[in-house]
Amino acid sequence: EGDKQLIRETATHQLNPERYVHSFKDLSNFSGSINISYRYLAGTPLLRKRYLTIGLSSVKRKKGNYLLETIKSIFEQSSYEELKEIAVVVQLADFDSAWCEGMVQDISQKFAHHIIAGRLIVIHVPEDYYPVLDGLKRNYNDPEDRVKFRSKQNVDYAFLLNFCANLSDYYVMLEDDVRCSKNFLTAVKKVITSREGSYWVTLEFSKLGYIGKLYHSHDLPRLAHFLLMFYQEMPCDWLLIHFRGLLAQKEVIRFKPSLFQHMGYYSSYKGAENKLKDDDFEEESFDIPDNPPANLHTNMNVFENYEASKAYSSIDEYFWGKAPSTGDFYGIVFEKPIKISKIKVVTGTEDRQNDILHHGALEVGEKIVGSKKGRQCTTYLRLGEFKNGNFEITDVEHKVLFDINCMRILVTKSQKEWLIIRSISVWTSQTPNQ
Repeated sequence: EGDKQLIRETATHQLNPERYVHSFKDLSNFSGSINISYRYLAGTPLLRKRYLTIGLSSVKRKKGNYLLETIKSIFEQSSYEELKEIAVVVQLADFDSAWCEGMVQDISQKFAHHIIAGRLIVIHVPEDYYPVLDGLKRNYNDPEDRVKFRSKQNVDYAFLLNFCANLSDYYVMLEDDVRCSKNFLTAVKKVITSREGSYWVTLEFSKLGYIGKLYHSHDLPRLAHFLLMFYQEMPCDWLLIHFRGLLAQKEVIRFKPSLFQHMGYYSSYKGAENKLKDDDFEEESFDIPDNPPANLHTNMNVFENYEASKAYSSIDEYFWGKAPSTGDFYGIVFEKPIKISKIKVVTGTEDRQNDILHHGALEVGEKIVGSKKGRQCTTYLRLGEFKNGNFEITDVEHKVLFDINCMRILVTKSQKEWLIIRSISVWTSQTPNQ
């Protein structure tokens, strides 16, 4: 009863900050936070820093509302251990106070224990803090109400990013009509660990709009300022591409399968139909490979910059070699001997369905010889042949009795078609006596 009373009080508690109109004059301090008084509609300030903050901004829709389903999906698809490492911040960004109050009550009733546990916060920014939203530039000949909608959305996101800047190490933006993959946090952590030592600004876990874009929290103040500076110029997902480029990440770094799926049928703009779906999304079977550190080499004739390393990665890129001959190979030499539980290799792409390995085998090896650069195994064991350009095997640790030092894809018959190795996935296992 005490908890329920606390939730009711939090949900109806309205702060009354002075009617302070935010000025956009001083944007020179890009690393500093923007001076805004936020209203806590539910929840209280976090007491400890988390690993990941998930940000959502929501407005009243003419048709359908998916916000409660999205929050439910975040929590339901996370384990108890994962829940300890996340914070969810929901910004109700509509100026209709009756709608905001109704949503807060719904959220507070359905997710009371998450609010009490300190992992769900609902906030609001008073209209006074917003810049001019009428009579804006119509850069793309958009109708005036469309320009107003997307410009306000940029400001909404800027205020949300500004709030979340110090809550965690990393931040991911979702939209308010999204379904999550099971244990998405564990998958995100694996990917972040795999990128250690390399520079990145944005990691993408969905190919749609502003869904599943991950940032270092220390970049959030700059991104918030950036969205405010150019709020009336273009939609937020276009601005994000410019932001990434300005911070010297030229290429998209997107991971497959996608961790987040768009579920909304109606857009928040005028209730228009929005059937966008991410066909790389996998809800249940998401199982990101370990791909332990390794040296990669091939004797095939590599086309342009589609080098060997691009196949041994969960990023959406691939190896491309010119027509291979019998005996050609793609080799992987692991930095340490490993036990493997599963291997999966996919060749060809949707665009080039004939650039597959038509005749090939997969082998694993032991007993490394050679110097650091020319290391290879002396003996190999064949695990099987490729079928229709693909290879997959499980329970490898029960079929291979030695610790594996190398793995190779061997071309067993020359082909006139070129070869794309789209992805090589390796799952490791620990045997009980290790």
